Amino acid sequence: MGVELAVEGLTFGYNGTPVLREITLPAVRSGTVTALVGPNATGKSTLLRCIAGLHRASGSVRIDGEGALDARPGGRAIRRWLGRGAGHDRILYTPQETPPASSITVFEAVLLARQGQLRGRADAAVLDRIGQVLTQLNLDELSTRPISDLSGGQRQLVSLAQAVVREPTVLLLDEPTSNLDLRNQLQILTLIRELARSQPAAIVITVHDLALAARFADQIVVLHGGAVHSAGSPEETITEAMLRDVYQVDATVHAMPDGTLNVAAKRSI
Repeated sequence: MGVELAVEGLTFGYNGTPVLREITLPAVRSGTVTALVGPNATGKSTLLRCIAGLHRASGSVRIDGEGALDARPGGRAIRRWLGRGAGHDRILYTPQETPPASSITVFEAVLLARQGQLRGRADAAVLDRIGQVLTQLNLDELSTRPISDLSGGQRQLVSLAQAVVREPTVLLLDEPTSNLDLRNQLQILTLIRELARSQPAAIVITVHDLALAARFADQIVVLHGGAVHSAGSPEETITEAMLRDVYQVDATVHAMPDGTLNVAAKRSI
């Protein structure tokens, strides 16, 4: 059954300095990927953390009309995991950091994420689910490798596997393609889009590359100065006017025959 994430009027600041101002997002539904884009220091990562309830924001975050986060003026936030069971979260946030170098194996890292410990025996259903996730993310051949032996791209995949195995209905991914080469960026984003459809899950990501955002996201939210500048389909949001207003660059945007957008920045303005 699909879910709908609603974010309305989210406001947050550090030590009296506003960071996010009355953020309202278009509905984020199961089976879709929403990309948050915008210049550096515009509040993208902070917004994800507020949605996850990791910052005390005012406003509301709701799943199917029920409050996952009911935040009231004055900074008091009440965060509820709805329907939380063993190894399950309805909203799950994954930060930019990849799993640290460790002697535990890929399989053990994913098992730890699923059940919170390595001691004791996991039941057959848990082991089957881990196997499915490892196969889905092309990690099955690396399952016995220590985390410390993996490349940056492989660690990003492990981080994604740790999130997916918990079977969230809403998945928040902060810079899932950071510090990756183009091949690994394409691989990660392809898998994220497939996961949104197959899980199914409502996925929100932050990403810097506008062409990749346009290629893989169903909808895009452009943040500027801690507020929503525009939101909609890639064609509606990734425009030459937006690039001038938000990124302060003179650029051209062309629709390609395959339906993707080509963004070419010419100069700063």
